[in-house]
Amino acid sequence: MRHATTSRFPWSFALGASVLLACSACVGGGAGGGPVSVDPNSDKPFVLEGVGNLTEIARLTGPDAINDTEAAAVAGTDLGSMVNLGEKTFLLFGDTFGDRAPDAYGGQGGNWRSNVSAWTTDDDPSDGLTFDGWAPADDLGWASALVEGDHDANDGAGEVTKIPTYGFAVGDTLYLSYMSVAFWGEPGAWDANYAGLAKSTDEGANWTALDGPRWPGDSNFIQVATANVEEDGIDYVYFWSIPSGRFGGVQLMRVPAAVEAVEDAAAYSYFTGTTADGAPEWGSDMAAATTIVDGTIGELSVMWSDYLGRWLMTYSDDGNAYMREGITPWGPWGEPIEMVSASDYPGLYSPYMNPRYVGDGGRRVYFTLSLWGPYNVFWFSVDLERAE
Repeated sequence: MRHATTSRFPWSFALGASVLLACSACVGGGAGGGPVSVDPNSDKPFVLEGVGNLTEIARLTGPDAINDTEAAAVAGTDLGSMVNLGEKTFLLFGDTFGDRAPDAYGGQGGNWRSNVSAWTTDDDPSDGLTFDGWAPADDLGWASALVEGDHDANDGAGEVTKIPTYGFAVGDTLYLSYMSVAFWGEPGAWDANYAGLAKSTDEGANWTALDGPRWPGDSNFIQVATANVEEDGIDYVYFWSIPSGRFGGVQLMRVPAAVEAVEDAAAYSYFTGTTADGAPEWGSDMAAATTIVDGTIGELSVMWSDYLGRWLMTYSDDGNAYMREGITPWGPWGEPIEMVSASDYPGLYSPYMNPRYVGDGGRRVYFTLSLWGPYNVFWFSVDLERAE
């Protein structure tokens, strides 16, 4: 297994170094705006040989961050998956606390909201992401919940919280994929009531939780990563999906990229395998979905890399963070490459990419990463090592 070489420096240094990095950092070619045309040819070789030059660039949230998140009553938060809508990128955070003791460790504090979102138009990822605002926000400028959880007791009988797992856009409509958590168990293990969707038609200012579609809490479609793709002339949203917790494999579903379809459970189809000539097969039976990546896959992210001409997947396994290369959306997927080590960053999880944030012609990939101890979100980069 290849390991990432590491450089680590505080955000104050990163700000000073931004001028030096600006020539090599840029927004990704597709800027995350258009669908990726799917090539079903699975016979192409793997080209990702490893990753290197892992760099901690900035702290995005909490005390001493490059953003004054405490003014928005965000002293501690996690996750930070990203969804693009026009020139805006929305970062979706999980359980958020408005005040925390100086010696607080992990997810704890006062003024608890189940989820919040910041947005940015920052197009230079080399020195971190500067937030433009929060959506939704209250009259005091404090970040408000998109869809608040019930905050019931952690006994499996109700809903503790609603955690955002990813987002996507269809036209001018933003969608939030979230899971209703019934019970937080041992580290990396939790139970879900269901997974569902919420939507906003006013750029995140207001959100409505949809009555459907919903996926059962014991299914493989609780946490997702999404991408807009074009297949056989039809635009789809693909969902790479895992169960609740960090100990399941990846399955794949899709839905036509239209509001009516996204909000209709019958419009979703599930990858069930390939034909003899390698063409993907899809069916309406969720239980017939096949696993495309085995292992202990935690909060995941998937995007197309123009630099490699391949798909990239990042995730954590309740230990380290990894990257895999995919020939097609359904595979084959290469062996995991260690991207961030838990020995260097204990309590790491949720490495989220976005196709808008790459640099050096796509060789450099920027991503968010959560650290459990400080319970906040950080900005990193890593360089891809491509076979010539």
